[in-house]
Amino acid sequence: MSEITHEISLDNFHHQIKWALKNYCPHGLKSTQFNHVVIGGLGGSGIGGRIARLAMISKFPIPIEVFSAYDLPGYADNKTLIILCSYSGNTEETLAMYAEGKNKGCNMICLASGGKIMQQAQQDQIPCYLIETGYQPRMALGYSLSTLLLILSELSGTTVSETLKSTADTLTSNKNLKLEAWKITDLFSHTINNKFVVVCDPDFEAVAIRFCQQIQENAKGECFVTVLPEANHNVIESYQEKHDTNFILLNSGNNARTNLRFQFLATVLSEKNNLMYAFPESGSGVQRLFEVIHVLDWVSIYASNLLKANNMRVDIIMRLKGFLDSVQ
Repeated sequence: MSEITHEISLDNFHHQIKWALKNYCPHGLKSTQFNHVVIGGLGGSGIGGRIARLAMISKFPIPIEVFSAYDLPGYADNKTLIILCSYSGNTEETLAMYAEGKNKGCNMICLASGGKIMQQAQQDQIPCYLIETGYQPRMALGYSLSTLLLILSELSGTTVSETLKSTADTLTSNKNLKLEAWKITDLFSHTINNKFVVVCDPDFEAVAIRFCQQIQENAKGECFVTVLPEANHNVIESYQEKHDTNFILLNSGNNARTNLRFQFLATVLSEKNNLMYAFPESGSGVQRLFEVIHVLDWVSIYASNLLKANNMRVDIIMRLKGFLDSVQ
């Protein structure tokens, strides 16, 4: 089988959503059975949890937290639902959370393409949602995010299936989204070596983190996130002069006072001739989240091509894994 590139995975991103819808099996759990939900995962396997949390949190009846570490929170107990995501099924931090969750008597659900966590879940008779193999973890967001949205919506007694179907249909013809991505990349083409800073509102924080991860892994560049209104109480004071930075403004438009803050910030950045792209304020519904993710994923690939960076390799990450394996 030929290697799945980032371009192939993005052009077929709609397939991941449709696959998750087709293969989803109800877990039969209700939010009333639990005091809180904890989603665990790292990197490309963990970002889906952060996006799903923000997509659901305003209407979800109990707290949802996301942890990207070796340990679960101290409050985790038999009234906690732990949802663990590991594309390979072998992520050591996620396996550590699994072991701790089992010891604490937590209810658990797993998402993986195989590996140790899948084997352990089957042995312990824990529900485990299978993801197709052949991708790098950061390419497989459609599987994990769609499945997590289905899991959380079932927990809360709502449905997200029709929205996901509509989103998949939109992404099937992604020409306009790719054009938007190229427009952004072209704006920054002469400064593509500079760091990126995404200024976002809380609704888009996880999407902004996703873009940072993609720029870091695919284009080997620096990328950071600041969130309004919090960043208006500190970071804004650093914009006294022009920065060697590619600014992206990402605001849902859901809060009138935050909208004013973005308006003021854009003025401050423009006064110093900072290079900036502002996404239109178009809400933060599930379909819009997927669309922005898709655009920014393409930006990371176009940027990697301009920089002649190998977006298929993560050599330092692999070195780290080898180092950790050697000292177990």
